[in-house]
Amino acid sequence: MPPLPPRRPSLCLFCASAARRRLQARKLPVVQVAHRSAPPAASKRARHDEPHLAFNKSPLSYQPPRRTYDIISWRLSVLLAEFVEPEFLESLQFTRKAFDKEWRTFESSVDLWVKQRSPEFRTLTETGSRSGYRLLDSKLRQMFYAQACGGRFTDAELNHQKEVADLRYPAEWYPATREIPRTVHLHVGPTNSGKTYHALKRLEEAESGIYLGPLRLLAHEVYTRLNAKGKPCALVTGEEQRVPEGPTRMWSCTVEMAPLNAPLDVAVIDEIQMINHPERGWAWTQAFFGLQAKELHLCGEERTVPLMRELCALVGDKVEVHEYERLTPLKVAARSLDGKLDRLEKGDCIVSFSVIGIHALRREIEKKSGKKCAIVYGSLPPETRAQQARLFNDPDNEYDYLVASDAVGMGLNLSIKRVIFESTWKNNGQSFVPLQIPEIKQIAGRAGRYKSAHQAINQDLADKAASDKSGDPTIGLDDVKPDSNSVPGKPSTQTVGYVTTLDRTDFDMLKKGMVQEAEVIRTAGLFPPAGVVERFSSYFPPGTPFSYIMSRLHEICNIHPRFHLCALKDQLTIADTIHLIKNLTIADRITICSAPANMKDKMQKKFLFTLASCIANNASGDLLDLEKLPLEYLDQKPSPDREYLYQLELLHKMLVAYLWLSYRFPNVFTTRTLANHVKKLVEDRIESTLSEFSFTRQTSAAIIMKKREAAMHKYKKHEAGRKGNTFRPTLRDDQLPQPVKDVLEDPTFLAQSEPAMDDATPELEVLESEDVEPLEKQHQQLSGKAQGLGKGELPPNLDLARNQPESRL
Repeated sequence: MPPLPPRRPSLCLFCASAARRRLQARKLPVVQVAHRSAPPAASKRARHDEPHLAFNKSPLSYQPPRRTYDIISWRLSVLLAEFVEPEFLESLQFTRKAFDKEWRTFESSVDLWVKQRSPEFRTLTETGSRSGYRLLDSKLRQMFYAQACGGRFTDAELNHQKEVADLRYPAEWYPATREIPRTVHLHVGPTNSGKTYHALKRLEEAESGIYLGPLRLLAHEVYTRLNAKGKPCALVTGEEQRVPEGPTRMWSCTVEMAPLNAPLDVAVIDEIQMINHPERGWAWTQAFFGLQAKELHLCGEERTVPLMRELCALVGDKVEVHEYERLTPLKVAARSLDGKLDRLEKGDCIVSFSVIGIHALRREIEKKSGKKCAIVYGSLPPETRAQQARLFNDPDNEYDYLVASDAVGMGLNLSIKRVIFESTWKNNGQSFVPLQIPEIKQIAGRAGRYKSAHQAINQDLADKAASDKSGDPTIGLDDVKPDSNSVPGKPSTQTVGYVTTLDRTDFDMLKKGMVQEAEVIRTAGLFPPAGVVERFSSYFPPGTPFSYIMSRLHEICNIHPRFHLCALKDQLTIADTIHLIKNLTIADRITICSAPANMKDKMQKKFLFTLASCIANNASGDLLDLEKLPLEYLDQKPSPDREYLYQLELLHKMLVAYLWLSYRFPNVFTTRTLANHVKKLVEDRIESTLSEFSFTRQTSAAIIMKKREAAMHKYKKHEAGRKGNTFRPTLRDDQLPQPVKDVLEDPTFLAQSEPAMDDATPELEVLESEDVEPLEKQHQQLSGKAQGLGKGELPPNLDLARNQPESRL
């Protein structure tokens, strides 16, 4: 045992006060020596009475900044207010006394985590954004669950859990498919190369087949085309199902909805490079391993070829690679626009990465040019996006320009002459980060489409007159047919596409991104199937939070290096939202956690809780009986306020969630027809609102610019070779409980904030630090009141989470 430090000599009251004043005047650090004269029991009681962490009691030398102390104390106060509710304690089978003891141990674990000062901890506490605090709350919550629930297992139970969590051989999950000899055709090439055209031609020739795409728009377009050609086809997406009468031989689906038990002749899987997506990649992996098709046509980028060859060799499939070249040239412009919107030309598309930025640009463009500007972004309904694309493609109206988010990267056939990046940086949910090379090329590839808008519309009318085709020419399937009269691989009349930036500061990064090759895809996404999750859940006692079960499965699972585990994203938040609802089976919770819902919004949380309660209690799910569904938004007078458009988008997302669940629980949610009707009314209202009004918030747009510039400056300094030498103390392995260490070492946790490019894309938001400061002041006031609390007491307004204003961006 190391020797104790010498005790300081006793001072009289006057000398002690004078010494303290001199130290404070010189701003020297005050070092308090821990006297060990008090008995251990007294120290424990003193610690228990403190409402927040006491970082100064750690034996480590590193002392976190005061702001870090305040942030952790604040978020622990929020969690504590939720955990001490009687219903929550009952669900965890805790008495209040047992919980108090567990909470004190949990505070010690958090204290050690803070002292580690890991990169993840700095990311969660130093962003100053509301999204960063949401991730911090989730991390703290999972740490508490791990400590409270993870210590109850025997060694035998832990071994059984690890056996179930062995995910190294996903191909073996589909034994019926492994009995079929398959030939895999890889159609690879850049955007606008016609690769999908050849795959769809083979699908049209087959007796039975399926198309799987990343977006509902694409699935709906293939469904329309096949039916128009006399091939009865079923449409299956998350919120819509259209099945023709008689036996079904053709399917068009979003990739998550692939029917894996149907024998097929031909299957087409579009955008195969998304098999590497951090959240949705599991759906492409599942489709590849599970589809019972004799011919499998995979369309995507060339960088997927090495991985797909490995996966084909793994299951014994024959591989044929078909390479394609872009049908039109794509060039980087000689210079940027230097921030001057008056240099815009007809057919230009400006790409921005925030809803506020999109509306601000639209207003400025219309103000300076006198022309109309169409807009496309992820939170708009797919039908509205297609309608805005039609307005932009029509050369005979006033819609000369388009402002869009990265949702323009796929799903829409837009006659864009020039793509202009408003910035080469985007908000990933926590901070501004530079665009990746695949993102730059995917978006830039929209420029210089093979056909102009006028040609596409005329060709569509001609096809419709000849074969009664009802496809939408605005849907971009990358299925351009090469001109047979021209040189192979090149159209007869080339349309050159150009790409540039709005500001000069982004131009160099764009040029580098366009000439560099993207990294080869090395891993495929994986997610435990429902059967594995149910079996894994059986090893946990009743009342264990389902979010902890899911995170525990992710932490201890064993996977092959050629796969990566997809992030949970909103599943953990949904699981915690419905945790207190009784009578839900594990299968029910798995299904509800997969529902399309933006859990950053409080109204959507409450609405999903209502839907889950209907399922648990087998209550009426009639659309008109759901009090949390704000149908009154349709009765409001259209307004140029951004809040009004946000309310319509929110109502549309709620209706989509209702329709999605209605196909999983048809006996509970019986008013699907009414929901589809109301959804169409909302879409019409959104379209008319976008046509009549422009929305902007100059203050928020300026904040975005300021934070982006700060991130760019920091990134450039880092690239120049600046390396920080921060102190990171090491901890002994026995200082943290093993379940808590598993949570801290989870490599997929921070990936939850990555946005997905799909119909439910959460738009990249502003970092809302300007709204956080008032909440921190509220926390300081709360801390002052908490000093006088006794054991087990909480102030009535401690639940800050219920009083925080939600983002409306």
